[in-house]
Amino acid sequence: MNKSTTISPRFRRFIEAQELFFVATAPASGRVNVSPKGLNTLRVIDDKTVAYLDLTGSGNETAAHVMENGRITFMFCAFSGQPMILRLYGEARIVLPRDDDWLEWLSRFPLLEGTRQVFIADIQYVASSCGFGIPIYELVEPRSTLIDWAHKKGSEKLEQYRQQMNVRSIDGLPTGYPSKASEGAGD
Repeated sequence: MNKSTTISPRFRRFIEAQELFFVATAPASGRVNVSPKGLNTLRVIDDKTVAYLDLTGSGNETAAHVMENGRITFMFCAFSGQPMILRLYGEARIVLPRDDDWLEWLSRFPLLEGTRQVFIADIQYVASSCGFGIPIYELVEPRSTLIDWAHKKGSEKLEQYRQQMNVRSIDGLPTGYPSKASEGAGD
């Protein structure tokens, strides 16, 4: 296992070549979450920072966990070419459409229907391992199903869905996504 505190140029090239990556987070108490990600939604900003564009999904566990404790791990696997597994361990923050730096971060990614938030992670530890047990796969094509689903819903129904599914984690933790129910509180 190779260990470092920065993303080397070699690791950056490896990360940027991957069509699939995984994001893992966990609350102090509750369920661990691991989510597969694709659709060209990850950027290496510098040798200590990565960011990824998060799209609307069935839950918002990553946001709840990051809000609670900031911990995040990214994993990349070589499914073709030389075998390797690469993990980035760090602390993340969330940028939402209401935040002042939203457009700055959003401009780094493709415009995708269903965009929900951007995660920015300060990487503290980088570890690679052999990956000898990872099978070889061939990418046929990216799936457009999530983008198509968000487009078909439209902005109003997508917001209703987020209010129903993305405001709290499965363990009941707040995700930071603005709840319409709390907006009127105190009026």
